[in-house]
Amino acid sequence: MTDQQRSGRPGRRPVPHLRSAAGAALLAAALAGCSGGSGGGSADQSTPDQLAADPVTAVRNAADITGRTGSAHAATELTTESSDKKAAFSGTGGYDYVKRIGRLEIAVPPGAATTGKIVEVVLPGTVYLQNSGAKVPEGKWVKLDVRQLPDGNLVSSGGTDPATAAGALRGVQKADAVGVETVDGVALHHYHGTLDLSKAADATGGRGGDGLRMGAQTFTVKDVPYDAWLDDQGRLHKVVEVFTFAGVAGSKEAKDQVKVTSTTSLTDFGKPVEAAEPAASDIFALKPTESPK
Repeated sequence: MTDQQRSGRPGRRPVPHLRSAAGAALLAAALAGCSGGSGGGSADQSTPDQLAADPVTAVRNAADITGRTGSAHAATELTTESSDKKAAFSGTGGYDYVKRIGRLEIAVPPGAATTGKIVEVVLPGTVYLQNSGAKVPEGKWVKLDVRQLPDGNLVSSGGTDPATAAGALRGVQKADAVGVETVDGVALHHYHGTLDLSKAADATGGRGGDGLRMGAQTFTVKDVPYDAWLDDQGRLHKVVEVFTFAGVAGSKEAKDQVKVTSTTSLTDFGKPVEAAEPAASDIFALKPTESPK
């Protein structure tokens, strides 16, 4: 389910280019944004959803069908790899598709650009970021627009929020049926192919598409590889997306590329998710030249 198209686009505040593997994955520790994604829906409908027979249609429909469950709990994994570094992040949380708000708590690995747990509250086009290792008063949040980040926060905070990870599948260009795999007693249909983030942004629309659009402009590999696992109803249980960007600004050389593998697993469809927008009094306002790191 998409947002209404935006009528205008405000200018973006300059941000540093994505850098090394570990530093890039935690660029958002300094200026993180996360697109909340669209895909809101209602669990009530007269006709039950079914997995489409055509692979491309099946995968493209996954975000909307999953949204109609009302909510889902999530586990995330994000691994960044460059020529000389590798870092892995893990997170847990969930997304309420009706209220269109989610929350993720991300564990920061040793040696990353920041320390402490990262907590994100995400809405379409907006993220509230809290990091105990950052130079922000304890208990306070930083509010950011995803258009402030070159990657739209698809990777920069160490996680891809569930709505945006699913929303990227609206841009699927190729889908091959790999087979049926049983996971925790559930038969899941495995698909593999490539997606276009720009087309995904257009299909998602509104503020929910902003993060996808930013990623489309920044990532150096435009045909994004993915693997998706859907149940018989077409709901998304797991998606793996591989993003690539230049660790050295403007470089197209293989040695300067950073590969980010983002995995999102969804469970407990329809189970309530605890996520609330921080109070205005808890928002910490950064100065134009100030970093929360």
